[in-house]
Amino acid sequence: MSDQTDDAQKTEEPTPKKISEARKRGNVARSMEINTWLMLFAGTIIVAMVAPGLMSDIRTIAFVFVERPHEYSMELGNLSGLLLWAIVSVGVALALPAIFLVVIALTTGIVQNGLVFSPKAIEPKLEKFSPIAGVKRFASWRQWIEFFKGLLKIVVVGTIAVLLLMPEFKRIDSLPTSDLVDLLSLLHLLVLKLLVYVLGVLSVIAFVDVVFQRVHHRKQLRMTKQEVKDEFKQAEGDPHVKGRLRQIRMDRARQRMMQSVPEADVVVTNPTHFAVALKYKQDEMEVPILVAKGQDLIAQKIREVAEEHDIPIVENKPLAQALFKSVELDQEVPTEHYKAVAEIISYVWGMQGRFRPERPAA
Repeated sequence: MSDQTDDAQKTEEPTPKKISEARKRGNVARSMEINTWLMLFAGTIIVAMVAPGLMSDIRTIAFVFVERPHEYSMELGNLSGLLLWAIVSVGVALALPAIFLVVIALTTGIVQNGLVFSPKAIEPKLEKFSPIAGVKRFASWRQWIEFFKGLLKIVVVGTIAVLLLMPEFKRIDSLPTSDLVDLLSLLHLLVLKLLVYVLGVLSVIAFVDVVFQRVHHRKQLRMTKQEVKDEFKQAEGDPHVKGRLRQIRMDRARQRMMQSVPEADVVVTNPTHFAVALKYKQDEMEVPILVAKGQDLIAQKIREVAEEHDIPIVENKPLAQALFKSVELDQEVPTEHYKAVAEIISYVWGMQGRFRPERPAA
């Protein structure tokens, strides 16, 4: 009941991280029907292209014993050498088809899922040797599906073989009197036709099984909403922690900004909603820079710090609002606002008895 409940809660599609972790464990969608189809395809190619020449080579080797048996000594040493020669000759003839089948067998997994390197899949685990776990796997619905699928393949292949060979039953009486070469050619043709028909049927079965295995594998990897949230937290960080860190960074930046207010030459206000602090060193700067800005409570704090350090405060609503929205900290005042800023700084410096800043040429 709990397993069914867990499956019912897994409504979310697996994330790329979940799929990647499953792949590392060797948990990928595999269809044994693709393996069977590829091996049968390789066998069909061998029968169609290699078998005639292969059988001719083996026949040539065998005829040595049939045509000239009197030329060979029956002593044990000579027979051993002759037998070794025959085995090596047949092995060389079968080497190419055998290598081809081995290569196909090794590439069946790569064809389905690419190269999968999963050392975790071969790690020894106690549950792999558990009789109870083995019984559960044997009694699972998926094993029953594989069982009935195997029966279906046997029935289909057997039916095709009977239907294909039924017309040849009429010639069974004449086969013993047929020439050996004609008999082998007929046998080769029948085997090739049988393989082609079976390959066609298995193509349909393999396609359906691939779709089923991929859908089933995807369903197995589904996640609950909580699992998706937990993975997001691990990948992106806890939103609460990130929010706290962002708040700490903002507080520190605000603290550094407030430390720059006493160095400002003037604070321009809205008067209550906005406040910007401007700094201009005529010998060091070409254009005034904005060293602090704030809105509402922060603007009030900027004004308080300015009053504590006798920094002049000038009310200019349009300029304060425009500088707050268009200029970042430690950036120069844009040219479109320089005239208004220059007038304010000139006014402040005039009150303080300092030299007035020169305006740039129009």
